[in-house]
Parts: sequence; structure tokens; C-alpha cells
Amino acid sequence: MKRDMDLIRELLLKLEGLPIRRGGIVTISADADEIAVPGYDAAQIEYHLKQIRDSGFIDEGGSRPAGGIGFRSLTPKGHDFLDSVRDPKIWAKTKGGALDAGGFTVDLLKDLAKGFVKQQIEERTGVKL
Repeated sequence: MKRDMDLIRELLLKLEGLPIRRGGIVTISADADEIAVPGYDAAQIEYHLKQIRDSGFIDEGGSRPAGGIGFRSLTPKGHDFLDSVRDPKIWAKTKGGALDAGGFTVDLLKDLAKGFVKQQIEERTGVKL
């Protein structure tokens, strides 16, 4: 299965928004309504949840339940990635730049998105970063 960065972004946004009590851990299954993404099936979601986990974007709280992933919170790395690609315009520019370059990794996408965010801040504030 090919990695789909749009799906990773959408899943991270959904995971970030889950109402989890402090210190709580939930089991997220690929067919859960809370993380459903139109146009993607449970197998695609499961694969990408594992990609998110393996990229170090989430804290599972030490649990690896069968039939899903454990989820306590996003990690600092997960928050950084999501914050860099949260804005749809920045995300579109980031994807376009990566596709024009002919390839990318998660870290390169994050760096490219951070560059666009930095440029946007400089343009809006006049402060050179």
C-alpha cells in the first residue's frame, strides 16, 4: 500500500481532537467513526495509523492492543508536524512543492511546510526569521 500523506494529515487532525481525559488511553480501531475519513476504507486507515505510530507522532501509553492502536496523545513530534501542515493553504503548497521535487519523506514535508509558515510570518509581520 502506498503512503498517503493527505490521509496521515487528516488522521492526525482527528486524533488531536479526540476527547481523552488526562492520563487516559483509548484504543482506536480503523473502523471507528471518530477517525473515519471519506474516501478511505478501514484497511487504508489501519495502515496509516500504523505509519503514524511508527513515525513517532503518537504516544500509545505503552499499550499495543489487538485490532487497533493505543492512543494517549500526540507526541511533540506529532504536534510539530501537524502544526506545520494544519493550514490548508500551507498544506497545498507543501504537497505541490514535494511533488514538483519528485519525492519526499515525512521530515522533508515538515521542513518544507515550516519554510512556508516562516515565509508567511515574515510577510505578515515584517520580521525576518
